[in-house]
Amino acid sequence: MAKTNLLTADGGFEQPCPIRDVLDRIGDQWSFLVLASLDGETKRFNELMRELGDISKQMLSLTLKRLEEDGFVRRTVYAEVPPKVEYDLTPLGHSFLVPMKGLVAWADEHHRHVCEARTHYRTGAR
Repeated sequence: MAKTNLLTADGGFEQPCPIRDVLDRIGDQWSFLVLASLDGETKRFNELMRELGDISKQMLSLTLKRLEEDGFVRRTVYAEVPPKVEYDLTPLGHSFLVPMKGLVAWADEHHRHVCEARTHYRTGAR
C-alpha cells in the first residue's frame, strides 16, 4: 500500500517524491477515468457506474473515497429520502485535469506509434 503523505513537525512531507505520491494515487486503472467523467459535471454514483461501464460498485466506491481523501472530488450528501449523494470536482481536481488533458491528447496522437514500436520489439526486429 502507498505510504500516506503526512506533514512532518517541520512542515515538510514524509513522502520524499511528490510525483510518486500523486501517481500512486491517481495512476490506477480507474481514478483518471472518474476524474474525466466528472469534468464539468456533477454526477451521482449510478451515473458514474453507467458511464464507466465495467467498473464494479466496490471499486467505484473505493476510487471515489480515495479521490475525496486526496482532495480531487467533493461528495455532497443531501438530507432527502431516499438519500441523494452527488460527486463533483474540487478546484484541485479541475487543476489536475489541465495537464492530464495534454497527456490524453499526446496519447491520442501517438498511440499508433507506440503500438507499432511494441510490435516491432516483440517480433525481434530490434
